[in-house]
Amino acid sequence: MVTRRTSAVIDRMQAALDLFDIGERMLRQRLRRERPDATDAEIEDAVATWRTARPGAELGDAPGRRREWPRS
Repeated sequence: MVTRRTSAVIDRMQAALDLFDIGERMLRQRLRRERPDATDAEIEDAVATWRTARPGAELGDAPGRRREWPRS
């Protein structure tokens, strides 16, 4: 049974995933403008690189000190 609270969590998670998808599509558009001669594979490689090493978020998106995960 899905409660209202569970439904709200699902809705927030779906919104976050939708925003991530929109962000990736915007990145692809920017990369295509910056690299008009790039192949689709080159654009996808650039997107994959961005996912793993975003400038300014190398240690993650959260503020604070870096911690090992899982905690011991």
